Amino acid sequence: MSSCDRRLLLGALLSLAACGRDPRPFAGNPGLNARLLAVPFAIRLAVIPPEAPGLDPANGRILADALVEGLQREEVPALATDVPLPLDWRLTTLIDDAGAMRRPRYVLTDADGREQGVVNGQAFLAPTPAILRQSAAVAVPQLTRLMLSIQAARAAASPGALAGAQPRIRFLPVRGAPGDGAQALARHMRSFMSNLGWVVQDAAEGAEYGLTAEVRIAPARNNEQIVDLQWIVTRRDGQELGRVVQVEGVPAGRLDRFWGDIAYVAAEQAAGSVLQIVRNATTPG
Repeated sequence: MSSCDRRLLLGALLSLAACGRDPRPFAGNPGLNARLLAVPFAIRLAVIPPEAPGLDPANGRILADALVEGLQREEVPALATDVPLPLDWRLTTLIDDAGAMRRPRYVLTDADGREQGVVNGQAFLAPTPAILRQSAAVAVPQLTRLMLSIQAARAAASPGALAGAQPRIRFLPVRGAPGDGAQALARHMRSFMSNLGWVVQDAAEGAEYGLTAEVRIAPARNNEQIVDLQWIVTRRDGQELGRVVQVEGVPAGRLDRFWGDIAYVAAEQAAGSVLQIVRNATTPG
């Protein structure tokens, strides 16, 4: 791949000096019901109580019940059961040893037993009821994002993808962004990649590619700062495939707290180029 292919230069951030009302109503604001409508209500999720060394059946049930309670609050149709129905999707919890710690690993499979994604949970030392409930609370938002991502990918993808072949990308934390930039950029890029037919996940397992972003902000000059935002696409083995580079000037201090629509527009503009980098890497010649 040429250096030109590896660095797609975009002027993607808003020109804030002349900004007013966004001409696209509700940009970046899907509404309170958007997440609810995206969840596949026709699919019931069977949360299977884990059986693992060091985790007795009572504590396994506590963890499963806590996961179900959290998922139901997120409007995900979940039920703790040892005997899933034939059409249920399944959430299985594995407990990995990490030295003195134990780390839960949540594996989502469809009704045919095909793995759809993995979420790595919060490690704990002793599986007390309070610790297990806290561990479930940390995992629920990640599991909900995974299910929403899968649903969006299945809705947007080709018939082949609907058979279980959705492309997967691992999203790594954004680095260097001040204020709420890391969270805002990640949230919007996840959404746009899902809309393009990708399953976006936190775990490495099952992902063909990786995606992250780095933000560098130059010191202010003449009451302006230069923002250098780079989206980095990698292969599964960590080999870099290319970058989407977005450079723009903003008023000094504008991004110290809230990024708002700037994060939305940056992710919107970059998502297609991220996809192009993957296509360039997988196209012969």
